Amino acid sequence: MRVRRRRRQLLIRTMTVVLLGLCTAAGVLFYKGSTKEEHLAADYEAGHYNTSLYRGTLFAADLCVASRDVEFEGGPDASTFKSAALFDVDAGETDYAYSVHEQLFPASVTKIMTALLALEYGNLQDMVTVNVDASEFAADEVTVGLKKGDSLTLEALVNGLLLHSGNDNANAIAEHIGGSIEEFVDMMNEKAAQLKATHTHFANPSGLHDDNHYTTAYDIYLIFNECVKNEEFVKIINTDSYTADIKGADGTTRQIVSEPSHFYAHGKATLPTTAEIIGGKTGTTKKAGNCLILLNKTADDKPYISVVMGAETKDLLYQDMTDLINGIETS
Repeated sequence: MRVRRRRRQLLIRTMTVVLLGLCTAAGVLFYKGSTKEEHLAADYEAGHYNTSLYRGTLFAADLCVASRDVEFEGGPDASTFKSAALFDVDAGETDYAYSVHEQLFPASVTKIMTALLALEYGNLQDMVTVNVDASEFAADEVTVGLKKGDSLTLEALVNGLLLHSGNDNANAIAEHIGGSIEEFVDMMNEKAAQLKATHTHFANPSGLHDDNHYTTAYDIYLIFNECVKNEEFVKIINTDSYTADIKGADGTTRQIVSEPSHFYAHGKATLPTTAEIIGGKTGTTKKAGNCLILLNKTADDKPYISVVMGAETKDLLYQDMTDLINGIETS
């Protein structure tokens, strides 16, 4: 019995040693295999995951960021407006900022979004039949004088929209591009979200007052910055005048001339000395105050975007804007 027991114990010890040896060998092989696979994976990542296919581009990489107020000596008097900013487009820098994230009413500055969608989704040579009559607007609401049944090109509508600030143009564009004003407004808000203009909500394509129609100076910069990437947009805002050929519902023809609405274009405001004004968009209502956004270029062709919102008067608006643009050389 004792001999058998010893043999059994010896057999168990032998089997245990063998099993431990096998486990150790398997562990070594697994480790070597894993290490090899890890090296292969690392080599693959180094060769592939560092390419543009796998690198995400930050949304704000080519944008100016404004997280706080920024001032410069000789800048505009902030007590005369609600919000203002000056953006160095190429450098991606904010040279001036005051309350740029405060939600405000934009008035007709809204029309830059209307124009952007018209240029993105429409063909400028499209013939548009107007379904809205200018007489449907109040006497103090700007129109170019379109009549129901008028036919004109989308190009003519966009020029009248940006230059003369026609509210009738805005509605005609909205119906042509969106199918209805309501559908077009949805497109406006979708585009604003796409551009990360997250403090903006549009209620109409013209900017006529609505408590649910608001934006910020920074959001307007985001939208305008997208607009000026379009050569046709820049061409229009830099135009001295545009003559629209219109065919009425009765077959008669007439012309309507549109000119820029900002005072700089008519010698009614002191021009800045540091940059040339390319063009932009005005906006005025009682609740919005006086608003203006501009594209400017220095002598060495560097673009700047300047915006003033909620100025108390038109004279103060242009004084503040000139002071803002003149800060380019001192900021």
